[in-house]
Amino acid sequence: MPVLGLDTSNYTTSAALFNGETGRNIGRLLDVRPGELGLRQSDALFQHVKRLPRLLEELLGERQGILAVGASTRPRAVEGSYMPCFLAGESQGRGIAAALGVPFYAHSHQQGHLAAAAWSAGRPDLLDAPFLAWHLSGGTTELLLVKPKDYTVEAEIIGGTSDISAGQLIDRTGVLLGLQFPAGKALDELSQQDGAAFAFSVRLDGLTFSLSGMENQVKALAERGESKTAIARFAIATVTGVVRRATQEAQKQHPGLPVLCSGGVASNTHLREVLAETCGAIFAQPKYSTDNAMGTAILTWRALKAGERP
Repeated sequence: MPVLGLDTSNYTTSAALFNGETGRNIGRLLDVRPGELGLRQSDALFQHVKRLPRLLEELLGERQGILAVGASTRPRAVEGSYMPCFLAGESQGRGIAAALGVPFYAHSHQQGHLAAAAWSAGRPDLLDAPFLAWHLSGGTTELLLVKPKDYTVEAEIIGGTSDISAGQLIDRTGVLLGLQFPAGKALDELSQQDGAAFAFSVRLDGLTFSLSGMENQVKALAERGESKTAIARFAIATVTGVVRRATQEAQKQHPGLPVLCSGGVASNTHLREVLAETCGAIFAQPKYSTDNAMGTAILTWRALKAGERP
């Protein structure tokens, strides 16, 4: 008998079932108009509310016997972390739990990413000991020191970007090149075509770095007529290079800790190859790198089995 997990982040509506060993996740990207770089929170919330019932019908069918319900209710597990779009999953999750008479567990979106990454990589044991982690997504580029806490994990930010995220650089590059937002997958494919390659070494300040200047470099490359392939490769190579260097520095400061990579940007082909080879990084399966509800369901299962009271 499984538990149900929900995640309503920007920019995916997701629902998942997990029975302690196996699971199933269904996700649908939110609609973003061509040429635009995202959605207002009110628009994202509206789309989640409309999509969740149909998504649940597809996932659950005639299924009975849900043991518990969990949802991501905020971006990070810290005081003051809030985004309206998570209200869609939380409100429906609480309603379903109340109707079934089962517990409801609240998790953060980031905790869900880490749990999904560890489980899909075949390393659920990572959640029971300290490790280093990257949360690389459209809105977040954070290097984390993660420690177990009861049935879940707590994450301390020890590095990452000081301005725009890696995902924002990739998405803005993609939209500049005429790709649909979110542009990560399409830019990944474009970068693998034959063509010129450019790279830029981003300054690393401890474990922190800035990517806003790289957006200006991308625009400059486009203005001087460089090919789309070359520009795509520049953006991805630049992100990969600075993430690799920050990872290696963190490994010096925290020797012996494994490195887990999660978030949509962590599904990038070049990034995965480089960090696995140079840092021994562990990656989520690509379909569980992007936003999903599987991690939320996994944490809900862990909470239920630990006898945690909501």
